[in-house]
Amino acid sequence: MSGMRRREFVILLGGGAAAARPLAARAQQPMPVIGYLSSRSPDDTAHLVAAFRVLTTTGGEPSAFAAKAATSTIPIVFTTGDDPVKQGLVASYNRPGGNATGVRLLTTPAELKRLGLLRELVPQATTIGVLLNPGFSESASQLRDVQEAMPTLNLQVHILRASTDREIESAFEEVAAQGIQALAVAGDRFFDTRREKLVALAARHGVPTIYHFREYAVAGGLMSYGVDASDAYRLVGVYTGRVLKGVKPADLPVIETVKFQFVINLKTAKALGVKISDNLFSLVDEVIE
Repeated sequence: MSGMRRREFVILLGGGAAAARPLAARAQQPMPVIGYLSSRSPDDTAHLVAAFRVLTTTGGEPSAFAAKAATSTIPIVFTTGDDPVKQGLVASYNRPGGNATGVRLLTTPAELKRLGLLRELVPQATTIGVLLNPGFSESASQLRDVQEAMPTLNLQVHILRASTDREIESAFEEVAAQGIQALAVAGDRFFDTRREKLVALAARHGVPTIYHFREYAVAGGLMSYGVDASDAYRLVGVYTGRVLKGVKPADLPVIETVKFQFVINLKTAKALGVKISDNLFSLVDEVIE
């Protein structure tokens, strides 16, 4: 592709479906060609791809690392749940530098909020579990947050770890064996790809569980609290449009998402015999029935 006649760049989706296709030419005028790269399967987050197509485009990680390794000139717009500065994707939030910028989904800072919601959901619980993936780069930070929250929660917190399918199954077996009365699944990309499995195991063991994305509640999970991923992808679409108009990624600060949503699946609550308090209902953004 040459000069000003056609501009190209890469949009990376850390939590969505893989797709790459050129935009159709309109009235014989050359259109921008956008590369769409993802580490996830098409079926896993098709709704996010739909949000991406409505506006313009979206981004990614770990796909971002592959793209940065492949080019230092083609602009890259990414989404990431990790700290992009710590991960080396950008030089700083305000001045990204290089050819990449994007949106950070604040998945880990909400761990404290999720634990508080779980505590209110099951006030009689004396022990709750927290499932972490030790292979996730933010797991140490997640663990510190949980440990700091324990005194205010006034209950025992049992840490469970899993980074494979078998370890996930073992973790739920431990939940049953230890008499853990409620569970929080920490934000993690691997867990997102095992959403159906996690929801099914929680139902099988009858353990009230909270997750970090709405998609878990849609799939039958009891509750979710976390960033609105579709809104984050919309923001990436906005950045995509600005890059297409000639703005350099180095001049676009990395955005941190600020829109959160609390979702309850009422059907699952009834199946588990869990009563949703009036206070929780007053906080909820969406009830799935």
